[in-house]
This record gives sequence, structure tokens and C-alpha cells, in this order.
Amino acid sequence: MKYPVNEIFETVQGEGHFTGYPVIFIRLQGCDVGCAWCDTKQTWIVDPDMQVQQDIVNKPCNDKPHWAYFTANEFIKTIQKNKFIAKHIVISGGEPCLYDLIPLTSELEESGYFCQIETSGTSVVKATASTWVTVSPKIEMKGKLPVLQSALIRANEIKHVVAMEKHVEELDILIRDVDITNKVMCLQPISQQKRATELAIKVCIERNWKLSVQMHKYIFID
Repeated sequence: MKYPVNEIFETVQGEGHFTGYPVIFIRLQGCDVGCAWCDTKQTWIVDPDMQVQQDIVNKPCNDKPHWAYFTANEFIKTIQKNKFIAKHIVISGGEPCLYDLIPLTSELEESGYFCQIETSGTSVVKATASTWVTVSPKIEMKGKLPVLQSALIRANEIKHVVAMEKHVEELDILIRDVDITNKVMCLQPISQQKRATELAIKVCIERNWKLSVQMHKYIFID
């Protein structure tokens, strides 16, 4: 199984349940969701003309839409070659669940890594049972794709972007038939807006949920 990769780099997780943990980001190329506020639009299209050598994507991409194919074994060799220390791997995108991630997460776990997927929930999640799945549901985006009930049920963490009460209401409808008892529930204010942040804090306190503040955008790291 080969995966189209936009960038591989080591940093700290900036949002959600694992905020502050050292991580290795594997950002896959390809997405059909079409979020208006997406900050990685360079990952949307797998353009054959933008395929490059692996060493070019073996670092932050600086918003370039290039990509290279990697097998699971090549990921591991690249991580070792770079002497990355983190043992927590975040598979993001794009939309990583466009691809069967079982071979990738299996091999990474066998090599001692903990895997996390960040997905919109619009594609079927295919990963090992022990992979941590973060679903950030994207509702009524340009791609008109529904958030799958199966993805919400599989999620260990549901991280929802909010700007106004309407977005909290949309989430409530989405999770109405989902047991969230053992899930981490996060609200994330859009674009660090003051009103959105105040709303997210209010709802998190009321419901005993977690605030996700996109720390990386405050301290200016990748």
C-alpha cells in the first residue's frame, strides 16, 4: 500500500486532547471535503504533475501542493533517518481516511509508535483498533459530504470547530444517537475569534468538555 504524502515533520501537537505532546506529523495528500476555512488547501488535489521525490516532502511543505508516495516501511525508515524522537504519530491531511490506513497503522504500532488519525468523519475509518481517532466533523461543506455515524461511533475524540451557537446546535444533532460517555469532547474556537472563544469556554464549562485553543497558532509553530 502506497500513500501520497505532502509533508513529514516533528513538532508538538497544537490542538485537541494531546495538546503539547511531541508528535510526528504525516500529512497525506487528497481531500474532497472543501472546508472554507481550511489552512492546508494545498493538500486537496493529488495532481500527477506535482509528484516529487520523497526527500522533498521529508520536512514542512510551506504550503506547496507537492506529494510523494510512501509505503509504511518507507515511513519508518524516514522517521529513523531523521532521528525523530517522538513516538506519537499524527496522520492528518487532507483527508487521511480516503485511504486504507490499516497497513500503515499496523506497521507503525509494530515498530513502537502510537497512532492518531485526524479526520473529518466523511470517509470510513480504516485503522487498527488501538489507533486514536479524532473526528472533527465537517458539516455542510463545499463537498456536500455527510458526516458518517460510523466515524462518530469509532471516534475516541470529537473535536468541533465553533463560531456561534448554531455550530453547537449542529453538533448536538450530529451526536444525538451517539454514546459520548467515554469520548473526549472538545470545542475549538474558529480562528482565535474572541466571541467564538467565549462561547466555547461557556459550553465546555456547562458540559464538562475540553477547550481546544490551537496552541500552535498562538506560539507560531508548525
